[in-house]
Amino acid sequence: MSAPNKSYDPVEVEALKPEEIERMRDEALAAFASAGDLDALREAKTAHMGDRSPLALANREIGALPPQAKAEAGKRVGQARGAVNKAFGSRTVELEAERDERVLVEEAVDVTLSYDRLPAGARHPLTTLMDRIADIFTAMGYEVAEGPEVEAEWFNFDALNFTPDHPARQMQDTFFVQGPEGTEGDESGVVLRTHTSPVQARSLLERKPPVYIVCPGRVYRTDELDATHTPVFHQVELLAVDEGLTMADLKGTMDHMVQELFGEGTTTRLRPHFFPFTEPSAEMDMQCYVCRGASVGNPDRPCRTCSSEGWIELGGCGMVNPKVLTACGVDPEKYSGFAFGFGIERMLMFRHNVEDMRDMVEGDVRFTRPFGSEI
Repeated sequence: MSAPNKSYDPVEVEALKPEEIERMRDEALAAFASAGDLDALREAKTAHMGDRSPLALANREIGALPPQAKAEAGKRVGQARGAVNKAFGSRTVELEAERDERVLVEEAVDVTLSYDRLPAGARHPLTTLMDRIADIFTAMGYEVAEGPEVEAEWFNFDALNFTPDHPARQMQDTFFVQGPEGTEGDESGVVLRTHTSPVQARSLLERKPPVYIVCPGRVYRTDELDATHTPVFHQVELLAVDEGLTMADLKGTMDHMVQELFGEGTTTRLRPHFFPFTEPSAEMDMQCYVCRGASVGNPDRPCRTCSSEGWIELGGCGMVNPKVLTACGVDPEKYSGFAFGFGIERMLMFRHNVEDMRDMVEGDVRFTRPFGSEI
């Protein structure tokens, strides 16, 4: 077995010559400096710092040197690799900073741009109109009252003086959730409320007079959906119960409402009618807000809004029937009251010249957007 070659000269190993180590280092530094982005830098790292890079291969050659030559060669290769590592770290920091600056520019959001670059939505006009009407009455001292849409038949009909054989209690007019025969002895069924009047009955049972409430809400009837009818619509009803109230108070209240909605000077009139829950009862009309009655008997000035009749029907009203007061625990000998109700869809139609009620329920933003948004 031969002894170690102690006279081996490391300079004779090509990869460990000083000029070769410097060349490898300089090539690595140049590659890092020329890398234009982090991806190129990663490729340069693999080529000049990986396991098969020139400096890595040169480092492996040190193991074959005699002991007295390893220190000098190791120092030379280590300094070169240290310079390469330092250059790689510095270039990484530079390229990451450039990337972050570029991202800030390319992905920036200009908060000074106009806020309406995208079309803005709008509240549905039915909601806006209901709130507008509620505001009129709350300014007069009324409270907004609400109740369930799935209602006991007693509140929807019996408490309001609808007789058991009244046509409105048939399935041709009312959505029944549960009929009387399915309530285990209870004579009252469950319905989708056909008007917001049950809220009035509940309010009278829950509080003592005087009571001044306005009741907006969604109601249900078995109507076909067409240009002038819908099975789901909205109502606003008014109830006032106090000592000494008369039809004059009712008319004065309604006059104030129509003037707030349609302008100063708009008047109303009462026509005799019948409703189970009011006595006496009336249909209330308001003067046409377009022609102010000038189209009546005047073929030269026809009015499409009122069909040249001079009046527009608003809804039903009257003094609260004493039977309703009694059913709700109010003494009709001491208190009297008046009530009024009308459909919001119909008022929206003639107030804003909407010709088809189906436009209100189809959810097309082209219908709601022109009405804007009220705050």
